[in-house]
Amino acid sequence: MNRRLSRTALTVMVIVVLLTAGILYGAYHVMKKAQPFALGEHCLIKTSEGTLDIDIDQAQVAATIAAVAAKRELPERALQVAYVTAIQESKLSNLPYGDLDSVGVFQQRPSQGWGTVKQLQDPVYATRKFFTALVKVKHYRTMPLHEAAQAVQRSADGSAYAQHEVTARILSGAFTGRVPKAVHCWYPPADKPVKPQTAAARKQLLRALGDDSAVKRGWLVAEWYVVHAQKYGLRQVRYDGVSWSAATGHDGWLKDDKPAKSVQVA
Repeated sequence: MNRRLSRTALTVMVIVVLLTAGILYGAYHVMKKAQPFALGEHCLIKTSEGTLDIDIDQAQVAATIAAVAAKRELPERALQVAYVTAIQESKLSNLPYGDLDSVGVFQQRPSQGWGTVKQLQDPVYATRKFFTALVKVKHYRTMPLHEAAQAVQRSADGSAYAQHEVTARILSGAFTGRVPKAVHCWYPPADKPVKPQTAAARKQLLRALGDDSAVKRGWLVAEWYVVHAQKYGLRQVRYDGVSWSAATGHDGWLKDDKPAKSVQVA
């Protein structure tokens, strides 16, 4: 009798374990499929150097810095110096505060002649000022990134910039457009339909990038629009045979049935 009960109990336990495992397995795959939206608003960046998952605001700052560098026709090395600096100083955020009177992406100080508080909280202005100082540093193209950053910033501990070098290379590969399809973003849909502000988006892009180079910088422009899509209500970005859609942002760049030779937004 006891032996029969033991076998019955064992059978029940096995069934319970199998059912639990099946439920957990199914839940895992459902969550995995929904993960991008569960994570909220993010951008994923992939290059041969590695993968980054960053906030949309951070991606916008990174794209803006790259556009300003492109307008000045600076080498990718200069952009990497800017990135290690911005990551260390503000985590690629446009901060309204900082140590002493420091503000903005690069934590520049009005009292040290960088500009007014309002000016330094404009990422385009702040980046221009950073590059103006950087190009005056002799041999900045060949010296270690952290040394070039320190030559501009003159911070208390210049070695801290070095820890961000790999991240800077990933960002520069993506936002210069050197690596196609490197950036895609996702975010929950708006509560109400939003009219795309394509003219406003283009105006802001050209402010950073300049009219002359916008056409020549295909993937830089495409990635810029993607990371700014939520801000300007853009639904789609198309270029080079692929497209990114806000509705399926987590899927990244997909094959486009109507390939666009130039960047198109809607």
